[in-house]
Amino acid sequence: MKLMIASDIHGSAHYCREMTEAYRREQADRLLLLGDILYHGPRNDLPENYDPKEVIALLNPLKNELLCVRGNCDTEVDQMVLDFPILADYCLLELDGQTIFATHGHHWNPQTPPPLKEGDILLNGHTHVPAHENMGTYTYMNPGSVSIPKENSARGYMLYDKKFLWKDLDGAVLNI
Repeated sequence: MKLMIASDIHGSAHYCREMTEAYRREQADRLLLLGDILYHGPRNDLPENYDPKEVIALLNPLKNELLCVRGNCDTEVDQMVLDFPILADYCLLELDGQTIFATHGHHWNPQTPPPLKEGDILLNGHTHVPAHENMGTYTYMNPGSVSIPKENSARGYMLYDKKFLWKDLDGAVLNI
């Protein structure tokens, strides 16, 4: 399975549009969203072209291709307008024999890891900073943020196609 992984759209129609264009360009089978879809949150400035209703219109047609976990800015009200489930705190994926614990990161993260077997991957967003770190018994990965990157990182996503790649929204491979 070819999987695109993105996080932290925070209601930016501009960057959601760029993300969905990247998804089509990558020809991935599924898009995994790691939360914080519609609301920008009280700690963030408004992202470019903040328009949650437009984000809804961009994502709902993809409902059969989306996997999603709940971010700290996602609520039951958001679920009322989105046609795909967003309120699970985590999901477990198995890709080519590799177990991935996907979550937003505000509960489960490298400081408070979930129960993991040796060799598992902890995948989360939340920090808005891309990461790929060997944590000893597991690997930690983060795609960064689609709309509000931090620590001078690029707006981007991850792609899994037999291996993980980090890319900016234009599709250029990033060294993470």
